[in-house]
Amino acid sequence: MIVSDILRLKGKALYTITPEDSLADAASLMAEKDVGSLVVVAHERVVGILTFREVIEAAVKNGGKFEGVSVYRSMDPGPLICTAATEMDEVRRMMLNRHARYMPVIENRRLVGVISFYDVAKAVVDSQDFENRMLKAYIRDWPDEDPKHNEPNFP
Repeated sequence: MIVSDILRLKGKALYTITPEDSLADAASLMAEKDVGSLVVVAHERVVGILTFREVIEAAVKNGGKFEGVSVYRSMDPGPLICTAATEMDEVRRMMLNRHARYMPVIENRRLVGVISFYDVAKAVVDSQDFENRMLKAYIRDWPDEDPKHNEPNFP
């Protein structure tokens, strides 16, 4: 399974913000869209990521307030990125090693999506469920043994 498989299932919704925007605007957008991250874009290029983790850290550093804090001062300027062709095993490994919950997907220097740790976990579970159903169907439809060999017929 590769990243494009997840993007195909989850859709193309992308939420971005600029480094110059305020942290208050970013938090408001995250709440409104019910998302845990915003990709920070400048001049059509990904320059960072802002997750609820960075929002909380910035609020704590600023005495619980967002006033006067920009996205630029709060974002992670070095997010993990992948391409649509990246294998899911590699994505899982990267996310676990960096404790990353969100990863922008880039193709030809252009943002094409964002995958979350939830998306990855869901894809793994869905794949395992499908495989289990196929195995159970295969076992259920197991052909009867040749009666000449006196082998038991399993239900």
